[in-house]
Amino acid sequence: MFRRTLTLIAAAILIGAPSAGATVLAKIRVEGWTRTIFGSTNPRVSATNALDALTHASKSGEFFVHISATSYGPYVDQVGYWAAFGSSGWTYKVNGVSPPVGADKYELKAGDKVLWYWAFFGLQGGPKTLQLDRTADRCYRVLAHDDQGKVAPAAGAVLHVDGRAVKAPSGRACLGPHRGLVRATMQSAVRSNAVQ
Repeated sequence: MFRRTLTLIAAAILIGAPSAGATVLAKIRVEGWTRTIFGSTNPRVSATNALDALTHASKSGEFFVHISATSYGPYVDQVGYWAAFGSSGWTYKVNGVSPPVGADKYELKAGDKVLWYWAFFGLQGGPKTLQLDRTADRCYRVLAHDDQGKVAPAAGAVLHVDGRAVKAPSGRACLGPHRGLVRATMQSAVRSNAVQ
């Protein structure tokens, strides 16, 4: 009887406790100023929100993350070697969109793609972020996402594989035989994920 009472009390406490968000499996990538810091192929981490995804990735990838407490909430002021300064620093997108809330407030759903990246911010916001998809055998499409998630072909992108660069003037290109992962870059944009 005593065990049953304790079990019922514990259940009542758990049911009545406010939820801090469910832990889900989300994909994450962290792009530094000059190179990918973590997750070029978007590995999965268990996380509740976008900030949680970054901290879990930092533990898995063994890279440094510094978070400052501010009156607006937690602020990621350094990842790896690069610290924020002036109008430049670290920001995030989920599924190609820059959310209007702090990373600790953005609750993730299973399968969300989280991208943390270094950016120079101007009057028009941050840089476009690139997404690379394979469309057919050895053929690829590069898309550019703006802060609102509007997607357009990344005209002028360049595909990189096995030490060579292939131009994709319309945002699409086919490659000959290759072994390594394919990445895309474009001037003033955040580099893409890697695709086989």
